[in-house]
Amino acid sequence: MSHPSPPTRQSDSRSGPALRRGLNLPLLLLYGVGNILGAGIYVLVGEVTAIAGYYAPIAFLAAAVIAGITGVTYVELSSRYPLSAGEAVYVDEGFGRRRLSALVGLLVCASGTISSATLARGFVGYLQIFLDIPAPLVILVLLAVLGAVAIIGIVESVGVAALFTLLEAGGLLLIIWVGRDSLATLPTELPDLVPGFEAGAWIAIFSGAFLSFFAFIGFEDMVNVAEEVKNPRKTLPRAILLALVICTILYGSISLVAVLQVGPGELAGSPAPLALIYERATGSPPVFIGVLGLFAIVNGVLIQLIMVSRIIYGMARKNWIPPGLGAIHQRFRTPARATVLVLFLILGFALFLPLVSLATITSLLVLLVFTLVNASLIAIKLKRPSAPDATLVPMAVPIIGVISALGLATLAIGFL
Repeated sequence: MSHPSPPTRQSDSRSGPALRRGLNLPLLLLYGVGNILGAGIYVLVGEVTAIAGYYAPIAFLAAAVIAGITGVTYVELSSRYPLSAGEAVYVDEGFGRRRLSALVGLLVCASGTISSATLARGFVGYLQIFLDIPAPLVILVLLAVLGAVAIIGIVESVGVAALFTLLEAGGLLLIIWVGRDSLATLPTELPDLVPGFEAGAWIAIFSGAFLSFFAFIGFEDMVNVAEEVKNPRKTLPRAILLALVICTILYGSISLVAVLQVGPGELAGSPAPLALIYERATGSPPVFIGVLGLFAIVNGVLIQLIMVSRIIYGMARKNWIPPGLGAIHQRFRTPARATVLVLFLILGFALFLPLVSLATITSLLVLLVFTLVNASLIAIKLKRPSAPDATLVPMAVPIIGVISALGLATLAIGFL
């Protein structure tokens, strides 16, 4: 028996050309890894260390567990409903409330747009290490170039993002390599890295986990290119899980090298913590790491731009927002109008909003979305426990997902 089309698809506006299915597993995996890595790890290690101290690796691990639980929820949902505007579709399937579904889609758009604006501002700081160019001009040129790439095509866009992801991951591997000698001290430093039962230590860990959660945001964006993925019911679940595992290993290694090589005190005061680690480990100027940081930021902005434009496209196709935003470019077969709208929003935010505050706001928005997505899967499994061709997970997964996401979200009060 074939799997019936989701009810929400019946209201789609499907006239005109469709999105091009050009993404295979390697390209989607690189897209996902690049989205998770973004530029968060390049700047947030110092901020997390300022909160959690030597417990920063534990904080990153706690964030990985919380993100991973919801990641497993996305595995089932993406295989049940491989559609653009993923989260909005999931909530619509779970609760059948159009306004709530549209709100979720807009929350995801807001988090992606604000995150991109933050990264665009971060690009200015890295670039001004080498060239003294006015910030507004840098941001305008950056967004114009990335917008053109995003409109030309999904395969071309993800191809560029894949190249930048390899460079970005290479930078992280380089930091791990140059700091490898510090890992030899792990047995003697272990007592300082493992917390006891003191309440203060665990408050610091979970506060650090909330901020480091920003560095894991991105896997959920993979579902929003579902209509451009080959064999999405199988490809999406595999790519989501692989991306989370790869990034968790990288983050754990980087945070260990950071606290062992430099120490929490200096890291906490550094605006470029990975550059500091490289300089301390090699005794050389961190020019190369600075260049890789630029690529990381560009990659983060490009991938978020792709993601948000696809959500707007998907919501417009369902008439949840003005349908004109669901128009597909006749030549490139990409959502050009949605992409241009997102570019202007990013540009506006990029001129005013700082990094840490936006990391906090973005994390809070995503945790609220995660809560609703997990709750949606609970409702869906109660109504339709079986789903042919879908990857099913135990009911305990979304239940734990709701509890963990809400628990971490409550820590946002201390950051706002």
